[in-house]
Amino acid sequence: MPLTVDLLEPLRRGEHRALGRAISWMENGHAGARNLMAQVWPHLGRAMVIGITGSPGAGKSTLTDQLARALRAEGQKVGILAVDPTSPFSGGAILGDRIRMQRIAADPGIFIRSMATRGALGGLARATQDAIDLLDAAGFDTVIVETVGVGQDEVDVVSCVQTCCVVLVPGMGDEIQAIKAGIMEVADLFIINKADREGADQVERELEAMKSLAMPEGWDPPVLRTVAQVGTGVAELLAQIREHGRWLRAHGGLARKARERARLRFESLLAEAAVRRAKAHVSPERLDSLIQGIADHALDPYTAVGGLLGEV
Repeated sequence: MPLTVDLLEPLRRGEHRALGRAISWMENGHAGARNLMAQVWPHLGRAMVIGITGSPGAGKSTLTDQLARALRAEGQKVGILAVDPTSPFSGGAILGDRIRMQRIAADPGIFIRSMATRGALGGLARATQDAIDLLDAAGFDTVIVETVGVGQDEVDVVSCVQTCCVVLVPGMGDEIQAIKAGIMEVADLFIINKADREGADQVERELEAMKSLAMPEGWDPPVLRTVAQVGTGVAELLAQIREHGRWLRAHGGLARKARERARLRFESLLAEAAVRRAKAHVSPERLDSLIQGIADHALDPYTAVGGLLGEV
């Protein structure tokens, strides 16, 4: 496909315009998207991928901004994927993270892409994993994925990053938020941001107490303090991210994460393909009748799906 060839070389050179276009292809299901990914797939696996997650208002965007600055000072190329929630009514998204990172947006060594979840669960856009791979293919050394900040639904971030940082802030009940299912398990690092506020000591005590109850095997997530607004603690955070990367390499963690990511991507694409095929082979009227039957309690959803798969 000539269009794919025309896009591939500038993408491999790291040209921002080509990269933005390629990500749009993935988001919109462009005809050349699958062929493009097949072309870049053998060249992937070099980028360090960091996840930044946590509750709204914790300062994730400011922390991402500071991390990107620190990495750029070392000469690295940095890609940032900022995932924002989609309105269930309009389908639109605010995409405000780019606004909050204006100070670094003009840096040619930094690529920022705001992505809407488009209804995807887990705090991640459907095409986020494809975008990570495209940034990797474009020669970016580090990719930072900042998720929407919706609490427990964020656990899917762990499937596509190497180091997951959970950001908490004093005075917002975040020590309770961290207890909730999934959040404690996904953290490779705990970050108490805005640590100059009253209550930082309490958050740290709560985290350490929860860690002792969890009895982690292998890597023990450290608790770090930052004040992202002024850059305090960012150097220490970056050092711990690298320490976690070394631990993963020494204990086979990178291979385990790669396999888990591959499994989740395969199952996700398989599910999407099954839905597309069902819609292509079954009339809209038949689909509507099944949905109405479920709504009227005349048909249970499991029987409806089983019957539809049989028809396809």
